[in-house]
Parts: sequence; structure tokens; C-alpha cells
Amino acid sequence: MQEHFHQESADLASWLRLAMTDGVGPVLARRLLSVFGLPGNLWQADAQAIREVVPAPVAASLLRAPTAQQCERIAATLAWVQVPGQSIVTLADAAYPPGLLQIADPPLLLYLRGNPALLARTALAVVGSRNATTQGVLHAARFSEELSRAGITIVSGLALGIDAAAHAGGLSGTGSTVAVIGTGIDLDYPQRNRALAQRIAEGGCIVSEYALGTPPLAANFPRRNRIISGLSRAVLVVEAAAQSGSLITARMAAEQGRDVFAIPGSIHAPLSKGCHQLIRQGAKLVETTQDILDELPAWSVLSSQQAVVQETSPAAVEDVDPASRRVLQSLGHDPVDADTLAQRCGLDAAALAGSLLTLELQGWVELLPGARYRRLV
Repeated sequence: MQEHFHQESADLASWLRLAMTDGVGPVLARRLLSVFGLPGNLWQADAQAIREVVPAPVAASLLRAPTAQQCERIAATLAWVQVPGQSIVTLADAAYPPGLLQIADPPLLLYLRGNPALLARTALAVVGSRNATTQGVLHAARFSEELSRAGITIVSGLALGIDAAAHAGGLSGTGSTVAVIGTGIDLDYPQRNRALAQRIAEGGCIVSEYALGTPPLAANFPRRNRIISGLSRAVLVVEAAAQSGSLITARMAAEQGRDVFAIPGSIHAPLSKGCHQLIRQGAKLVETTQDILDELPAWSVLSSQQAVVQETSPAAVEDVDPASRRVLQSLGHDPVDADTLAQRCGLDAAALAGSLLTLELQGWVELLPGARYRRLV
């Protein structure tokens, strides 16, 4: 047991070191993982092999020993995950949210406080203005509460206004709520939502892709919106101005193949302009929660298919290596090419090809024209 604990810590330290290396963002990190496999392999790789994969300055950063500051940050993070209710999920973990594996740039690491199981549930993002009207706050709270009582998890960004009301409503039902933040998960931001954040950590889940101690940088908040939409089956925009961060979330949702809903308002209200714009662009107009629940049959089919894979795949592939199970978990129901799949699951080309062949022979994977693969249920 002690050796297993040390190995888990060493593996996580390798992921943290990769994430903290200067010049290594999500794109380059996935490129490295696709070539070398797990981060632990990277640090044992030949220097020339690394230089062939990433630009010279990044290769130099990777080949340098960790700085004292990096070692301190890694040690502090390893200590942080030992606290009950606090954890980190890596891109290669089986517990990584399946919805995020379907987006173009899934985070390398997710820092979590609360219940990680919520990240795999059927979810709806509820977003809107920080400077919401009283009516908008009531709408967000009521829609979120009713949907949560129907078993849908409410995802939002823990901002003031609509986000805060959505989280409060989500906590009132069995679906609960997930807050995706744009700072280090150890910081309370905004301070006015500190009590709400504590309630979410106790009854829901808080998520961040940023390292501990990361301050509230303006650029991080639009970027975290892809996680809000990626975790969700659809996005509901309650109130939004014509130029609004909520519209960024809606756009990302549409690009990710998610539904977009919007609540209409007065043609004279500035915070209705963004919703009306979305409706003109094809978002579904909603007036009641039933308008959203009417979409549930299609969502339920997807949930049932995911449940079949999660419940049957371990038994069906128990005789193959863990890498093959990871490939199966990384495959969506839409066709995907081998390069994209390699980025999702962090395997090199040879290992991926072997796993795909095993899964294909067992009837779990179908090879389509154009060298694309699709998971079968």
C-alpha cells in the first residue's frame, strides 16, 4: 500500500512538472503525450527526440532540471491533494470528465474540491450577466432549482449575478452544481461568493485547470468558459448584453456541438440584447423549464449509452491492458481519427494501434473509411 501511494505521488508529480514547464501549454503538452506517452516517460526520453517534437526553447525548458520554486510548488500541490475532498484528475485518468474529452483542447489537469462524480452526470450550463436584474436572478435560480430537482447538474462560473443564482438553485436539488473557476482553486474569488463556494465544495464540486495560487487574471476567465460548456449537454443564457462573456460560452458550446438555449426579454432591455442575438442565430427560445426538459429524451439516450459502456467495458476488456481501456473511455460515439484519439488518451502511435486492434477484434471499436474509429455500444 505504501509503495502504491508513493507511485501515485510520483506519477502526479510528473504531470505537475509538465504543466509547470515554461512554454508548455495544452497543445504542446498533448503533442508530447502523443509521442512519449505518460509524462514519466518524457523525462526518460532522449534529448534529440524531444527537440524533434517541440520548438527548441520549449525543449530546453523540458530538459532542464526543475527549479527550486517548481519543486516547492509540486510539493505543496502533493500536500494539497492529501486533504479530504481535494483531488487532481489528469487527462489520462479514467475519472476524467467524458464531456471534456470531446472538446478540441481539454485541460491537462483538473483541480477539484468536492464530489468528482458530478463531472460525469448529465449537466446544463446556466450563465449570464454579472450585473443581472432582479428578474434575471430569479429566472436563473428558479430554472436551476427545477432542473436540479429533475436530476440535472447545473454548471456555471461562480461569478456574481446569474452564476451565483444558478449555483444556489442547483444546490437545492439532487442534481447539485459544478463551479468552474478562473483562478487557483485555493483562492476565494470573488470574495462576495466565498460562503457560496464553501457550500458548493461541501455539496457540489469546484473545478479549476489553473495551478494553486493562480491569481484572477483577466485572460483566464474567457478561457475557462470552454470547460463550462464542455462539461454540459447544453447552455442556457439567462441575461446577456450584446458584448458579453456569456456569448463566448454560447459560441464555444455551439462549436462543441452542444445545444444553446436563451431566455428572451424586453426589446428595450440592454441585458436581453445578447439573448435575442443568440435566438436570431439559432438558439432555442425557452420560457419555462419544460422547454428544456422536452429535450431530455435525446439526452437520456446518450446517458444510457454511456452507462452501458461504463458498466460493461471493464468486464469485456478485463483481459487487455489498461491502455486499451483508456482508449475505449476516450472514444466518443462520433468518428475520430487516430491522431486526435492519441491526444485524448496520451498514447504513442504504436501503443494506440495495438489497443485499437484489440478493441476492434472484441467488437468494441469500428474502423470506418478514412482511417477513423467509432466506439460501438
